[in-house]
Amino acid sequence: MSLPAAEQAVALDRSFFERPTVAVARDLLGVWLISATDEGVSAGPIVEAEAYGGPDDLASHARAGLTRRTTPMFGEAGHAYVYLVYGMHDCLNVVAYGAPAAAGAVLIRAIEPMVGVDLMRARRGRPSDADSRLCAGPARLTQALGVDRSMDGHDLTLGEDVWLAPPSAVGSAAPAAAQAAAFEIASGPRIGVDYAGEDWAARPWRFWIAGHASVSRQR
Repeated sequence: MSLPAAEQAVALDRSFFERPTVAVARDLLGVWLISATDEGVSAGPIVEAEAYGGPDDLASHARAGLTRRTTPMFGEAGHAYVYLVYGMHDCLNVVAYGAPAAAGAVLIRAIEPMVGVDLMRARRGRPSDADSRLCAGPARLTQALGVDRSMDGHDLTLGEDVWLAPPSAVGSAAPAAAQAAAFEIASGPRIGVDYAGEDWAARPWRFWIAGHASVSRQR
C-alpha cells in the first residue's frame, strides 16, 4: 500500500498538542506517524501512546527540571523529544502540555506498519518478524522509521521529514481500524516507571487500541 501524496499530507496543528498530555496521548491513537527520508516514505497509524507530565510527575524526565536533555520538553508544544534509553535505543516523543504545566511529552510506543513495510523491515534487519511486530515498541518504531536523536527538537507540525497527520489527511490509505471512533481504547499503567513510586507508577496514562496486534505489550 502506498501513501497518496505523503509529502503533502497535512500535519496536525500545534494547538492539538497545547493540551494536557493525557488528553493528547489518548487522541493520538489512530493519528498517522509519517517519516519521509531519502530512502523513502514509511508510515502507519499510532496504536499505543504514553503520557508524561511536568516536573511534578515523578515518572517524567521533566522531574529533573530544565537540563540539556530535557530542553525540548520545556519548549514549544508540537516538537519532537528524542532520547536514548539503555544506552542504545532512541525513543520518539512529542512535546505536549497545557496550563498550568510547564513541560510534558507523549511517548509514541507503537504504530501499525502500513506504508514502506519493506523499508521498515530492512532497517530493522528482522526478515522473519510479522509485519504487525515491526513497530511494536518505542525502540522498534524509531529504528523502522529511521528516526534518531538528530530529530530531537524537530518541529513535527511542519509536515517535513517526520510529522503527525490525521487519518483524513491520508485518505483511503487509512485502515478501518485507524479511523476515528472505530476502535476501543484501553488504558493502563505506564511501563518501566516503578522508580516513580506507587502513586505515579500506577496512573493509567498508557493508551492503546484494544486487541491490536501491533501494541507493544498487552495489559
